[in-house]
Amino acid sequence: MIGRIRGILIEKTPGQALIECSGLGYEIDIPFTTFYNLPDVGQEVTLQTHFVVREDVQSLYGFASRLDRDLFRLLIRVNGVGPKLAAGILSGLDAHQFIHCIEARDVKALVKLPGVGKKTAERLLIDMTDRIKQLEGQFTPAAEVADGSTASEPRASANAHSPTDEAAEALIALGYKPQEAERAIAKVADEGMTSETLIRLALRNMIPA
Repeated sequence: MIGRIRGILIEKTPGQALIECSGLGYEIDIPFTTFYNLPDVGQEVTLQTHFVVREDVQSLYGFASRLDRDLFRLLIRVNGVGPKLAAGILSGLDAHQFIHCIEARDVKALVKLPGVGKKTAERLLIDMTDRIKQLEGQFTPAAEVADGSTASEPRASANAHSPTDEAAEALIALGYKPQEAERAIAKVADEGMTSETLIRLALRNMIPA
């Protein structure tokens, strides 16, 4: 099990980071909430990780905090929730927001996540209500994160694509339809915004905290 990696950030895109460690380059799948917190390319970064091994694929998932990683591990234990969907959930809602949704039994917010239908949302409420108690001490009370501002300010992306194009591509990769992604970006787009800011604001409108 690879539980943690520290190295130099070589590349970053919404959904993935390439980190060089001891001469090896690790491709790491990351939720958007971790992408927002990555440093600039060329700087050192540390991610908490979870290694997924299946018959047809081996994937390394990375997270900005132990809370995110531990919540991911709880999510993939829920029937019908695989690593990709769990990462998608943590892209639309950060760990604090997700925990708040479970505590508030907010099905409406959960079903707005791509890949989460009503049955999956209800299953998450049932299965995660008791499981999140295992995370006590790692998260702040819901009142302190009601504005959805738990993530740090986004940093500039290293990609050459325009911020709006990159943001739309990221939302489509997350599971939203192209029309939905374009509309969501258009509603929040303003001159000078980075792709990270566009993604975060678009998701906040699509999935209100």
